[in-house]
Amino acid sequence: MAIVLAAGQGKRMKSKLYKVLHQVCGKPMLGHVLQTVREAECERTVVVVGHGAEAVQAYVGDGAEFVLQEQQFGTGHAVMQTEELLAEEEGTTVILYGDTPLVTAGTIQQLLELHTRAEAAATVLTAVMPNPQGLGRIIRDEAGRVQRIVEQKDCSPEQTAIKEINTGMYCFNNRKLFEALKQVTNDNAQGEYYLTDVLEILNQAGETVEAFCAPDFAEGIGVNDRVGLAEAEQLMRERIVRRHQVEGVTVIDPLSTYIEADVVIGSDTILYPGTFLRGRTVIGQDCVIGPNADITNTTIGNEATVKYSVVVDSEIGNTSAVGPFAYLRPGSKLGAGCKIGDFVELKNAEIGDGSKVSHLSYVGDAKVGKDVNIGCGAITVNYDGYNKSLTEIGDDAFVGSNVNLIAPVTIGDGAYIVAGSTITKDVPAGDMAIARERQVNKTGYAEKIRGRAKAKKENAKKNKS
Repeated sequence: MAIVLAAGQGKRMKSKLYKVLHQVCGKPMLGHVLQTVREAECERTVVVVGHGAEAVQAYVGDGAEFVLQEQQFGTGHAVMQTEELLAEEEGTTVILYGDTPLVTAGTIQQLLELHTRAEAAATVLTAVMPNPQGLGRIIRDEAGRVQRIVEQKDCSPEQTAIKEINTGMYCFNNRKLFEALKQVTNDNAQGEYYLTDVLEILNQAGETVEAFCAPDFAEGIGVNDRVGLAEAEQLMRERIVRRHQVEGVTVIDPLSTYIEADVVIGSDTILYPGTFLRGRTVIGQDCVIGPNADITNTTIGNEATVKYSVVVDSEIGNTSAVGPFAYLRPGSKLGAGCKIGDFVELKNAEIGDGSKVSHLSYVGDAKVGKDVNIGCGAITVNYDGYNKSLTEIGDDAFVGSNVNLIAPVTIGDGAYIVAGSTITKDVPAGDMAIARERQVNKTGYAEKIRGRAKAKKENAKKNKS
């Protein structure tokens, strides 16, 4: 079982957004903690909510049970709110905080293993902090056993010098936890019920209290303000980049590469500086991404290339190339071997295998077949001010430069659209379409136009004076 404490207001964030919903590497802090709980194979999870309860419950959904702590009187008081749900349960309960996104499932599993092996009533997760200011200190006896935890504001000078701190994360024998909570009082500087007092109560009762020191002190960092949020973001980003490097991804400059938590990347892919990979993006093997690629919730096949481009909610097939300076908006889907070049914008467009939209074109609400060439400046005119309409282009068609395709319209297989045409009717397969005004040259008329423009400009100056 797991209890996640997420009821604090987070005043120091100075935000309308509830603290545990602030994001670290693309996911709310609480989301990271709940994922850790799932990976640690906790069978039941209860989230203690308070301020912003509705927003938290809306985010978590069916992923946990909830109890409400209407008034916040300390961590012990928060756990007391779960009594009705959990007090009669047998087994071990892990207690975590919703604002500690850096804790890992591996560490929680090691905590549980030590707890079980030692047959402990409680095991606290500790960390050795270089600067433990403001954090509860671990007080050990001469044999190294945990006696109690003292909050910073209640520490003596000697205790303040201790660098081993309480991360706020524990596991307890569930029955003994709730029995001890009945003895916790609020006789302290803040008038609160501290969960840490449970450890001292268990010690006095002759129970075994163990401690497991996290291998990385960062796992114990709780986020309390925007400075801490940025620090957690940096630490997690370094961890994510390192994980991908170990799995065979080349990251040219980790300090300028941003990968969110749920991104998947295949081996031998290269990430160049300025790359942002967001959401649930999945990238295949042997790709080249960047420099300056911003990709969100997109699936990219093997051996694809994306550089100097923005891609959102799209699909890019094997060996396709995007960029530089392309924009793939939601619903874009490229087959294999496609080419989307500079200053091309796609939206809700399916591009078949081997097709090319090389430069300065807009293709929206379109279905394009295989091996189609769409020339420079071509536009699918998909919106009439009220409705979006579909353009369909068949296999092996050629669309010349500066062509307007007024949707809804269908261009058949192998059709040829002459440059500069505005197409308003379907073009059958194999046909050529030309739709231009007939050119008329008026001898010497250019000088008359210039003269009129010059006179108009001079009159405007006179009127101003």
